[in-house]
Amino acid sequence: MKDIVEIQSQYCSEYDHSSICSLNVEIIEEPTKPLIHQMSRFLFISKGQGYLRLQGKEYELKAGTVISILPWQTSDVFEVNEPLHFVLLKYYFDGINNIMKSFYNNSNDPIHITSDLTHTPVIYCNEEQLSMMDGLVHQIRCEIGVESTVNADYGNPLSNLYLINKIIEIMIQFNRIGLENTSEIKVTSQSIDNTEIFQYIYNHLSEKLTLKKLSGIFYLSESSISHYIHKTTGLSFFDLINEMRIGKTINFLLYTDLTMDELAEILGFVDGAHISKVFMSRIGMRANEYRKTYQKVNDICKVKETKASFKIVDYIYRYYMNELTPKFVADHFDLSVKNLNKILLYQVEKNYEDFLSFVRVNRASELLLSTKMSVTDIAIEVGYNTSKTLTRNFLKHRLMTPGVFRQTVELQKPDME
Repeated sequence: MKDIVEIQSQYCSEYDHSSICSLNVEIIEEPTKPLIHQMSRFLFISKGQGYLRLQGKEYELKAGTVISILPWQTSDVFEVNEPLHFVLLKYYFDGINNIMKSFYNNSNDPIHITSDLTHTPVIYCNEEQLSMMDGLVHQIRCEIGVESTVNADYGNPLSNLYLINKIIEIMIQFNRIGLENTSEIKVTSQSIDNTEIFQYIYNHLSEKLTLKKLSGIFYLSESSISHYIHKTTGLSFFDLINEMRIGKTINFLLYTDLTMDELAEILGFVDGAHISKVFMSRIGMRANEYRKTYQKVNDICKVKETKASFKIVDYIYRYYMNELTPKFVADHFDLSVKNLNKILLYQVEKNYEDFLSFVRVNRASELLLSTKMSVTDIAIEVGYNTSKTLTRNFLKHRLMTPGVFRQTVELQKPDME
């Protein structure tokens, strides 16, 4: 199956699975094949010129370019005019993201790091910005060395805490530079790409994912999605989900103290025994044994609210059609509305009202394509009192009315060629 795209390792370091990050210096002299990245990474281009395709969008590469790639995104360098010299920084995104939101945000400011890095994955640094980024990369290099050399070192006191601080600094500066330089981002081509399916699955592993649900979200038939996944990865739909769950399991084993049963609930496994069975089959050792061997949680922190946040998200997905006020949901979980919003901003990067409308609009989109129900009936079905309320929220999330959506979007049939 020559069209299968290589899926890269779920570890940021092949030498030390417990390391929060690794750093390498690399050169690309000719176009590369597409890669699916299980591990998040930053690429800092120091020299050369070419073009990158990331999630179906094409970007110019030159000196001073910094690229952010998140778990289960797909990329390839499809044109190299001058050899590209760059520093590659791999890191555990979920671990860093959880720590940033839970322990580095005392003011409870909204943090949308996942959506920010998704919407602006490439930045072009001016001289001052480049100097700042180079300084942070240099500090990481001095701390852990270069992965591919024998001089790589992870033995400094409080090294993980130091590295987490530096990676968070890079994330913050990347976000700020992206906001400052929005007009300079050069997207040479843009299209809707099926690779978005992989990232959606990865970001929603705690939910009950089915081909039918994905069909309603991506407007592809179930057979089209199944065929695309197998053609691209060589894996079945369920094998792909297990592959992703193992990657996230490793992250939680390393950087939280959640029990096996809690992890099962968060990651969509049946129970703790199911995790151990799948983990043993894929990794070759039991999950608890892996945790004892590699865990770094005592160096960093313990994430206590993760389980509760997944329960809240699951509750909204399950009962979105009811008259769910923020106070009702907050009272159900014995929280204040403020803390409810804090948890949702942490978990899904949306406040309560935005997340509820997002879920309802997604369900309405599915009904618009798969049924002949009227817009008014669909509005009531998904929890709105009137079609006007549905239309207002539909415009916010889809940038079109339900009627226009039904007329212009078709459920794509499978292309088996």
